[in-house]
Amino acid sequence: MRNLRTQLAETARTFGAVFAHPPLRWLELAWTASIIGHWGYVVAVSVYAYQAGGTGAVGFVWVVRLVPAAFASPFTSMLADRFRRDLVMLVSDLIRVVLIGVAAAGVFLDASPALIYMIAAVVGIAATPFRPAQAALVASIARTPNELTATNVATSSIESVGFFAGPALAGVLLGVFSTGAVFAVTGGLILVSAFFISLIRAAPTVKREGIAAGSIVVEALAGFRAIGSDPRLRLLVSLIAAETLVIGALEVLLVPLAIEELDIGRAGVGYLHAAFGVGALIGAIAALALVGVRRLSVPFIVGVLLWGAPVVIAVWPVTAVAAVCFGFVGIGSTLVDVAGFTLVQRAVADEVLARVFGVIQFLWFGMMGLGAIIAPGLYDWLGVRGALLATALFLPALVAVFGLRLIRIDAAATAPGPELSLLRSIPLFAPLPGTTIEHLAARLAPLRFGPGTEIIRQGDPGERFYLLAEGEVEVSADGKAVSTLDAGQYFGEIALLRDVPRTATVKAKTPVVVYALEREDFLAAVTGHAPSARAAEAVVGARLAGLRGDRVPVAG
Repeated sequence: MRNLRTQLAETARTFGAVFAHPPLRWLELAWTASIIGHWGYVVAVSVYAYQAGGTGAVGFVWVVRLVPAAFASPFTSMLADRFRRDLVMLVSDLIRVVLIGVAAAGVFLDASPALIYMIAAVVGIAATPFRPAQAALVASIARTPNELTATNVATSSIESVGFFAGPALAGVLLGVFSTGAVFAVTGGLILVSAFFISLIRAAPTVKREGIAAGSIVVEALAGFRAIGSDPRLRLLVSLIAAETLVIGALEVLLVPLAIEELDIGRAGVGYLHAAFGVGALIGAIAALALVGVRRLSVPFIVGVLLWGAPVVIAVWPVTAVAAVCFGFVGIGSTLVDVAGFTLVQRAVADEVLARVFGVIQFLWFGMMGLGAIIAPGLYDWLGVRGALLATALFLPALVAVFGLRLIRIDAAATAPGPELSLLRSIPLFAPLPGTTIEHLAARLAPLRFGPGTEIIRQGDPGERFYLLAEGEVEVSADGKAVSTLDAGQYFGEIALLRDVPRTATVKAKTPVVVYALEREDFLAAVTGHAPSARAAEAVVGARLAGLRGDRVPVAG
């Protein structure tokens, strides 16, 4: 009980830190309205499809929503690196508002279901740039590493709330009003999201070079190559994709389960979604205990096994039992997401990490669509209970086959401790997300130098950044001693950040141990993250001032 109170108190502090900073407050409020509106619309359009064409129509709607979005996602996510991220989110919201408004009018005017389905497909595509832009924008707004972490936890928790609040809202409204009215309400929520985004006022972003049109496919394929060449990634990504296959199937089967088997009407579709969302929120609170945990394969496996809970519904089709089982599925979903994505981040090289997640997002949409295609066939062949049983047993069966291999992944994905602590103590790296620092720690190369050895020489090109782990070094410029650096300090950043020759000579004063970081790894980490880029500029400015005679230690 004490642990639960501690977890809840930590969650409260997390939300307090985020909502105390206005830009983050607007961003999280926008995310809240957007995710609730999204899931409310998903439930409403599923119920509309079921009324228009039965289970097959529900599966069709999920396919047309997800498959085009899957192929669009790797391309639309690049918008956040080319344009202001707040504007990308704003435009995404406004396009969805207009489209959902047209769908609402179509329902009221008794338009063809084909129009509603087509709008659902375009809404799915229009939503794809929102989440990547949001994730990138957070890094520009957050002022400290703790604030960045707090925002990520808050975002995950809000997403869990949206899983049950949106469907619950849709369930209540569908019990009283038409699907057209629910479309209007969910569109209004996304309009509220757009309003809050408009208050952010163009948070600063790091400028990046654009990607040439002809290289877009090549860039995307790098993610596929990284996954295909690493057995650990193939297993992890395959299991994450299998989870989304089951999600797509359950989303379709949940409609006839509620209306036919449990006889709780179309509002019951929303209520069962809400049970899933409550479980996901509980899972988000429980996932706080995973912070700092290195061995994440066991929580991942537990999360996958919890997807087998609907087996109980197939045997005992009672509404209360169904709600509890979908709650366990929600808990499992959160554990799989948190543990699985963290394992992927630890296993993937930093230079292809974004593209690997682009592939995962592509698979997420595609496999969910495939699940929606398979579910009607299972329903026709086995009935609701039989289809539910087959779907629920799929993921536990995969764990039985691959569980031991999955556990061994942790052994190859642990970051070195002392190097990690050293990086965290340096202002240039302190603002970076934990996984980025872990990747850098894994790339540090230990070097030893005897007294009098020149480590870098003034005028030479800069190829490495150095962290001093043991001993002392002497810094000189133009033949004059400037400063002495000891353990815990660093040098070599000026030439890398300013793309100039070395501005000083650094010589070992005693036997020293340094950790070297290659130019590409250093620049990708520091310049690709706005708070770190600002910290780096401050350090470079201070050290260049030291070369002009101030007492600030310098080494470039």
